[in-house]
Amino acid sequence: MGQGEGHPTTPALWDSWGSNLYPPPPNNTTKLNIYLYIFLGSAMKATMAFYSAYLLCLVLSVVCVVLVVHWNASFRGGFAWDHQAKQFNWHPVLMVVGLVVLYGNAAVVYRIPLTWGQNKKPWKLLHAGLLLLSLLFAVLGLCAVFDFHNANNTPNLYSLHSWVGIVTTILFATQWAAGFGAFLLPCSPVALRVLVKPAHVWMGATILVLSVVSCISGINEKLFFVLKKTTNETRPYAELPPEAVLANSLGVVIVAFALVVLKILANQTWQRPEPRSEEGEYRPLRSDDS
Repeated sequence: MGQGEGHPTTPALWDSWGSNLYPPPPNNTTKLNIYLYIFLGSAMKATMAFYSAYLLCLVLSVVCVVLVVHWNASFRGGFAWDHQAKQFNWHPVLMVVGLVVLYGNAAVVYRIPLTWGQNKKPWKLLHAGLLLLSLLFAVLGLCAVFDFHNANNTPNLYSLHSWVGIVTTILFATQWAAGFGAFLLPCSPVALRVLVKPAHVWMGATILVLSVVSCISGINEKLFFVLKKTTNETRPYAELPPEAVLANSLGVVIVAFALVVLKILANQTWQRPEPRSEEGEYRPLRSDDS
């Protein structure tokens, strides 16, 4: 396309559309090429923004795991499966790693741009596999605490924390089974996937929020139980001893991790494109796509 009438050159078009990109295109660039340049520049910015958020997600994942393991290993005496306090220590570790870290990372697998041009099925399997591992960690964490409570004649499911936690796990198991039936079974009709997908996406984010509520309420409950000067000669929670600082920091990092995951899931420009079956091209994922 020539640079003739009706095809403005760089300055006017660039001032209105692409002045935020750097460097600007050459002065003899045509209107079509400027649009292409702006589009590619915007795509590059979106990709860089995603990977910045994803890197932060990975860093916060590692920090969550390190903090929860360090808390229970250094301040709570370590781990065992002996019906004593060390068995209980598995509960916060398994729940944080399972319901928060693994769950959150499984949720953003589809958003990684490097996977967009590849067959979706392996990524579906990875998504489902990570979620299944997450669910297994959560169930094992519940087994640890129930077994500990039963061995020590402690009531089960009496606190708000335990109610939220058990509801979250039940919803998670139901969500995984429904997702497997709707999206992984070859006999599942496309119409069913279209019907289920909005609820599946919404419920997935809801479960992450409930997981965070369960974990931070559990951290707070544990600190109130163990940091009592009158019963175990520790500094009380109100004085903010080192253990309280560490556990509170864990709660803050868990919330920050969840916010980053929810931001990644909510950003429509980071959604995986779906191929047009009739054209073999890619288009942005919409809420009514299968």
